[in-house]
Amino acid sequence: MANVVSQYESKPPPFGHEMRKCFSFDPEYINMNHGSYGSLPSPVAEAIKPYYALAEANPDLFHRFTSIDLIRDVRKRMAKFIGAAHTEEVVFVPNASHGLNTILRSFIWEEGDIISSCNTTYNSISRTAEYISDIPPHPEVVQFTLLFPTSHSEIIQNWRAYVRSLNEMRDQSAQKLGRRPKIVAIIDSIISVPGALLPWKEMVKICKEEDVWSVVDGAHSIGQELDLNLAEANPDFWVTNCHKWMYAKRGCALLYVPKRNQHIIKASFPTSHAYKKGGGSNFVEQFEWNGTIDFVPYISASCALDFRAWLGGEHVINDYCHRIALEGGKRLAQILGTEIIDQDQDFQFTLSMVNVAVPFPPTMSSAFEIDMAFRRKLLIKRKIYPAFFYHNGKWWIRCSAQIWSQVEDFEVLGQAILEASKEILEEFGDGTEKKTMGIEDKVEKVN
Repeated sequence: MANVVSQYESKPPPFGHEMRKCFSFDPEYINMNHGSYGSLPSPVAEAIKPYYALAEANPDLFHRFTSIDLIRDVRKRMAKFIGAAHTEEVVFVPNASHGLNTILRSFIWEEGDIISSCNTTYNSISRTAEYISDIPPHPEVVQFTLLFPTSHSEIIQNWRAYVRSLNEMRDQSAQKLGRRPKIVAIIDSIISVPGALLPWKEMVKICKEEDVWSVVDGAHSIGQELDLNLAEANPDFWVTNCHKWMYAKRGCALLYVPKRNQHIIKASFPTSHAYKKGGGSNFVEQFEWNGTIDFVPYISASCALDFRAWLGGEHVINDYCHRIALEGGKRLAQILGTEIIDQDQDFQFTLSMVNVAVPFPPTMSSAFEIDMAFRRKLLIKRKIYPAFFYHNGKWWIRCSAQIWSQVEDFEVLGQAILEASKEILEEFGDGTEKKTMGIEDKVEKVN
């Protein structure tokens, strides 16, 4: 493994297009959607090769001993990185959706219980809540509405009022049932779409005050959100993807369950050989082995931290990405003649993702066909792609700024969006000829 160490003896390339040499991108492809799947750095890919060699040299030894010992060491490092009080509170799962399903399906639901989601909750997690509600004993799903533009202070104020209203519902049910139902709130730390940082620590605090369980979907947090300090933030449950912003190999996520709540997670998902009938205190052991998978992505989390240290560390990485997100987002909005979604003076919602309105007329409604058209026209035809979504009556794009990004990438994207938007309006129609001509004029202007 000496070659792995030696690759960090030289200085890293400067941030921007020079950094692309540390990744395996198609030279014709501009990655503006890092937030969806992450991107594995070549040095990290190189660093994990010896572990794959170990796995194939002696599969029994690797899976029964070596990988378990290696992953225990990585968990210790990751627990410190996220500010957990104890290593035993952190385990690996394949992805955030897997971890959140593990949590939500572990509660013993009863009549009158409430699951709180949000209109911006990640779709598969909203569907998980709906599924749990659809089967006996049918806990009720209640939704918190969050519409942008807004502010952190407004969200906190509305969240407090909303949680108190849930408590009023619970009190009414308690009188009928003769017991106090539970409330479980799903909270995003950083929303997927719009890509926006929420005041989740304050929201968790309100949950504590109102006797509500907090389940934090931190899929986009690690590697993008600084100074997590989970012991201080004190969520009841928290999940994050290491393969997104932290540069681990895909299929690597952390599930954080403080010791006080590990009795809720009676079994891993799927159930492990280590499961104890009636429940036990072997939370970590159950997640060390619950089926044959590729365990190297879990080990890669430590390799990713080595790569990030070589780049200069968390603040250096995130300062650059944040600056490019803001500068690039403003430039993109200027080209499109629209606006960014974060209207806060201090840009409280913006870390490394920026959301910009698509130049569609207000008559253009949400439709899956439009999203698919954007995918074809941008990803396949023009080899550039951000995430597209519909929110509060408008179509938006979510751009991920990364260490390989430059403002020029946003300018290329702007041209592509103008062209694709014009084509989509011609294909789907909007009922307003003037608006279509406006986009056509902008295409010529940028040219």
